[in-house]
Order: sequence, then structure tokens, then C-alpha cells
Amino acid sequence: MKGSRSLGVVIKLGTSSIVDEKSHEPLLSILTSIVETAVKLRKDGHKVIIVSSGAIGVGLRRMDVDKRPKHMSKLQALAAIGQCRLMSLWDSLFNHLRQPIAQILLTRSDIADRSRYLNARNTLTELLEMGVIPIVNENDTLAVSEIKFGDNDTLSAITAAMVHADLLFLMTDVDCLYDKNPRTNPDAQPIEVVEDIGALVADVSQAGSSLGTGGMSTKIVAARLATSAGVTTVITRSSNPGNIVKIVKHIQASRSPASLITQSNTAGTPSADDTHDGTTTPLALSTAELTLQEPKIPLHTRFLPSPHPVRDRYFWILHGLRPHGTLYIDQGAYKALLGRAGLLPVGVVDVEGSFAQQEAVRLCVVNKRSTPSADGKSYDPDSAVEVGRALSNYAASEIARIKGSQSAHIGGILGYADSEYVAHRESISLFARESRPVSPVREDKAADVGGISGSDNGKSDFQGYEGDGGAAI
Repeated sequence: MKGSRSLGVVIKLGTSSIVDEKSHEPLLSILTSIVETAVKLRKDGHKVIIVSSGAIGVGLRRMDVDKRPKHMSKLQALAAIGQCRLMSLWDSLFNHLRQPIAQILLTRSDIADRSRYLNARNTLTELLEMGVIPIVNENDTLAVSEIKFGDNDTLSAITAAMVHADLLFLMTDVDCLYDKNPRTNPDAQPIEVVEDIGALVADVSQAGSSLGTGGMSTKIVAARLATSAGVTTVITRSSNPGNIVKIVKHIQASRSPASLITQSNTAGTPSADDTHDGTTTPLALSTAELTLQEPKIPLHTRFLPSPHPVRDRYFWILHGLRPHGTLYIDQGAYKALLGRAGLLPVGVVDVEGSFAQQEAVRLCVVNKRSTPSADGKSYDPDSAVEVGRALSNYAASEIARIKGSQSAHIGGILGYADSEYVAHRESISLFARESRPVSPVREDKAADVGGISGSDNGKSDFQGYEGDGGAAI
């Protein structure tokens, strides 16, 4: 596409998209179409990453096992068997079109370690520069429940954020999100554009397949993570991968100035963009008129990226690390953090959990009480709202001793003072303080999924945000 900017595109495929749920046979027609689509995107100048599940499903077929086992060791063994066969299949299909590929296997511990995270990012970046299509999967052979992503939807969102991708496609067995379950409600209406995930009202009753681990709700969580990093996220049907190319072209066209439609123009009032010979430019056309002039776009749901994306080190702190404890801070400390200051011990009112220095912790704002309660707490626990994550300069036992104290007193209390801050500002990443404008929604929506969050405790109403764009690495 001449004149179009090269985009970074991540395509996530679940097990049910590429392996038959009953026979466990690879769905060669879909796999072939995915390969053709990825190569077409590459020829159009885009950089493509595929996040592919399916190792365990392929392993089931290789060993003639009927059902997915429940024991971790058996799942890991099947993943080891299936992963090499899956990659052999991908390599064989891509080789027909002379497209080189590479395998990247990750676990959450790889993401949690800063050096390994950067190494993974650098490897992916170099592969893309070389014209290679990386195929990413969770390393199910080594991962245990404590270090698993849980599903490849989350892994794909983290991968997209890691490489600063422009688009993330979450492929599933429906065309898009609906306000009600389309299988049981013929009047279900598609949700085509989501501006604010926090205000999203949609049906997420669809569970994952017997082979996979995800479902529609995990895709919403993945979309929340990806859009917070500035990645446009698309949910569309996996059985027709060729739609990806059409959607990419549509999104590219919608970003161009000639395709933007302003309210003043769509309202029917005269515009300076109207030509003098009686014809009308695209800017002056109504939405309906413009739609008639465009080729039909495949049905999909598009989640718009955050206008204040959190990236690099700040995204890694928020979503790459598993918190080991919680710091409860007062409103004054939170205001100081918003003003780009570090976290001082005087602003910490309580500590929870067991963690060492430089381990991740949750930051929760609480309302202080004028007098301590019967349990001795100087704050209202029910008022706690998670506002971010941080890497702590001190261990939990040390913070318990210095909380509420002036920084000048740390040495006298502990006998040493590694830092005047409990956490430096560059080691603190905050969630968004407010949502974007609410997307128009109908009043007859079904289930509200606004509470779905990437947060571990589910109490956060915030989306990822850092005022400076998180440029630090």
C-alpha cells in the first residue's frame, strides 16, 4: 500500500481456532489462510507477530488422548510433544511462500525479570527488522500455575505492548462483541467500536473451548491491557483470517484526514470543505453516505487505544510484575505521586504482605481516621482503592517500622537509610485517574463487564496511564 505507514500487527490465535475440538486435527484450511494473510501483510509493508496456542491440542492428537488432562505434569508433557509438531507445521506452511519464521516461548517469569523482558523485546524487534514473522507461545512445558499468564489473550496483549504494536487481533469464533448472546437472542446487536472499556456493556457469557483456557471475558481483559499501552485491539472471527487485511486497510483509511467526519459536516450545515461546483468532498458527507461509497467492511469490534498510553518500563511495572504485597498510602501521598514526586515513608499508613527490596507492590489510597479504630488501624480499610504499582526500596518488615515517619528519621529507626523514598518516582506506575468519554450504548444492553480488570484484587476502576507516556526504559 503505497503512501501508507507500516504498522505493527499482532495476531492471536486460540487453540480452538487452529485445532478441531473433537478430533484434535489441525485445521489446515484456517492455518493456510492465516499464513497467506500474514504474508500479504508483510508484502504490504507491515510487521507481523503471531501469538499461537495449540501445543497441547496438537499433543493430544499425536498421543491419541481424547480429553485434556487435569494434572500439570501431563499437560506439560503434551505441550512438549505438541509444540515441536506445531512449529513444524507452521514452518512447512510458511516455507511454501518463502517466509522465514521464528519461535519465541515465554513464561510470566520471563516478563517479570527486567533483563529477560528487555532481551525478549530486543529479540522480537530484531526479528521484525529482519523480515521474520515471530510465532510466540507460552512455554507450557515449564510454566506452572504460579507463573502462567493464564491464557494467550493476556500474553498477546503484553507482547503487543512490548513491541509498541499498532494493532492486536484477538481471533475468536464470533464476528464481534454483541450486547446479548447472539446464539440465544436473534435481536442481538453488534458492538463495532468501543471508546471506553470501563463503560462497555456486552455479553461475555461465551466460555472457552474444552481445549483452550480463554473466553470472551479474557479478551476484554486483554483489550484493556493493550489499549492502555496505545494498541488498537480488534475482536473478529478466526474462521476467515482474510478479513484481517480488509480491517487493517479500513483502519488505515479511517486514520487518514480525508476520511475523518466532523460533527459540523454530518449535521448538514454548509462547510468550507464543500466544493463550489456543487459536488461534496468526503469531509462533508454524512456517515451513511460515506458508508455507501466504501467497500463492505467485515464485522468486528474495535477497541480504541488510550489517548494517554503507558509504555515501556511503566507498562512493565503495572502489568509485567506480580505484586507481593500492598502499601496503603494517604491522600496527600497520592497527590504528590500525581505531581511526579516519589513515595516518602510519611505518606505510608500501613503495609501488607511479605516482600523484599525491589519487589513489586500494590499502591492503595485510603482515607485516614481522626482516631484509630478498635483494631488499631488509623484508616478505613473499606476506602482502599488501588491506584498503581511500585518497586519498593525497602522490605515489608522495614516499611512497617518507618511508616508515617519523616525521611530524616529512617537512619535512626533502622540503623541505616538506603533511600529517603519508599519508592522512587521512576519505579512507580499509576493507573488512569479517569476514563475516556463514554461510548454511545443502548439502554437494553445485557451484562455489564465494566468491572473486568487486569488488577489482581478487582477493586481498581482505573486504566493504565502515565502522564509522560512512560518513555523510560
